[in-house]
Amino acid sequence: MTTQPITATRPVSSADPFSYDVLEDPLPFQADLRERGPVVYLEKYDVYAMGRYAEVQAALTNWQTFQSAAGVGLSNFRYEKPWRQPSLLLEADPPHHDAPRAILTKILGPREIRRLTESWAADATELVDTLLANGPEFDGVADLAAAFPLRVFPDAVGIPQEGREDLLPYGDHVFNAFGPPNELVEKGAQRVAELSASIAAKCSRNELSEDGFGSQIWAAADRGDITEAQAPLIVRSLLTAGVDTTVNGLAAVLYAFATNPDQWRRLRQEPALARVAFDEAVRWESPVQTFFRTATRDVQVGTTLIPEGQKILMFLGSANRDPRRWVNPDLFDLNRDPSGHVGFGFGIHQCVGQHIARLEASTILNVLAKRIRSIEIMGPTRRHHNNTLRAWESLPLRVQLA
Repeated sequence: MTTQPITATRPVSSADPFSYDVLEDPLPFQADLRERGPVVYLEKYDVYAMGRYAEVQAALTNWQTFQSAAGVGLSNFRYEKPWRQPSLLLEADPPHHDAPRAILTKILGPREIRRLTESWAADATELVDTLLANGPEFDGVADLAAAFPLRVFPDAVGIPQEGREDLLPYGDHVFNAFGPPNELVEKGAQRVAELSASIAAKCSRNELSEDGFGSQIWAAADRGDITEAQAPLIVRSLLTAGVDTTVNGLAAVLYAFATNPDQWRRLRQEPALARVAFDEAVRWESPVQTFFRTATRDVQVGTTLIPEGQKILMFLGSANRDPRRWVNPDLFDLNRDPSGHVGFGFGIHQCVGQHIARLEASTILNVLAKRIRSIEIMGPTRRHHNNTLRAWESLPLRVQLA
C-alpha cells in the first residue's frame, strides 16, 4: 500500500470479469487491469479490483482492513443462503477463525501427510497402470486430474463411497456463488438443495470412518477445542476446498507439461522437481482466480480511496502473472522459484490443505514420469467456466510410454 495524496480521479473499467469471453481467456483483461493502476473501479459491479501482485499480496495479509467475515463473494454473507453456512475458514476472521484453523493445521500437519505417502503412491500406480493399459489416449481431466483426488482425498477425510459424485458439482456451485448471480449460478441452483443435503450427511459423525480427518475434527469437538456445531461445518469446508481446487491444479500441471515438452523432459531427469512443477502450474494457471474482501475502513491504495464497506475483488490469477513480480510470467518454467505466488491465498486465510494438494500432485507426477516419455494435446480442449475457478472440462491427451 502507498501513501500518495488522494486525487479526485480513479482508474475505471467497464469490463465484466465474469463474462464468457473473460472466463474463457482472462489474460487480456488481467493485463489491462494491471496497466490501469494498482486498484481499478469496476463500474458494472460497483467494486474495486486489484490485479497487481504487490497490492493483492498486501491486502491478503491485512485481514484487519480487508476482512473475509463479510463473505468472500460479491454479496455480503447474511446467512440468506439456506443451502450452506459460511465457511469457518474462508469467511471468518480472528478470533472466530482461530480455533478451526488451529485444528486443521494440526490434523493436516507433516506427520499426517507422511502417513498418506505410501498408500497414495500405491493408489496412483494402480490408477495410472489401469489407465495406460487401455491405450495411449485419455482425457487428462476425467481420467486423471479428477479421478485421483476423488479416489484418495475422500478416503483420507473418511467419507463413504456412496455419493462422492456429488462433491464436484457441489463445489462448482459454491465457487460460482461467490460471483454475480449469472447463468452459471442459476444453472447450479437447480440441484443445490439436493447436493447440499448429500454433502451435509457425509459430514455427520456417524458417516465418517474412525481413522480419517473427519473423525479427528469431531474428536476436537469432544475435547472442547471447537463446538459440536462447528465440527460438521469444518468437515464440509475441508471437502469443498480440498477437491475442486486440487482437480483443477492437477489439470493445470498436465496442460502445462503437454504444452511445454522441454519442461516434461526436465522433470523426468529431475523427479524431485515435482512439487516445484505443481506450484509453478498453480502460479501459471491459478486454479483459484479471484476472491472478494470487504474494507473495514476508508483505505487508500495508490491514489484511490476505497470507502469503508466497499467490496474489493482480488485477482489472484492476475497477480501471479504480474511482470512487476515475475520474470517472463507467461512462461511455465521449472527453473523459476514459484514460492510467494498467491494461488493458495496468503496470510491467515492461506489454504490450509495446500500441502495435501502438493502431495497428491507430486505423487501422480512421479508415477507418470516413470512411465511416460512424452505428453501432447491430441484434440480440441474445452474450458469449464466458473465465476471463481480456472478449470478444464476436457483435456484430450496422447502419451508415449517410456
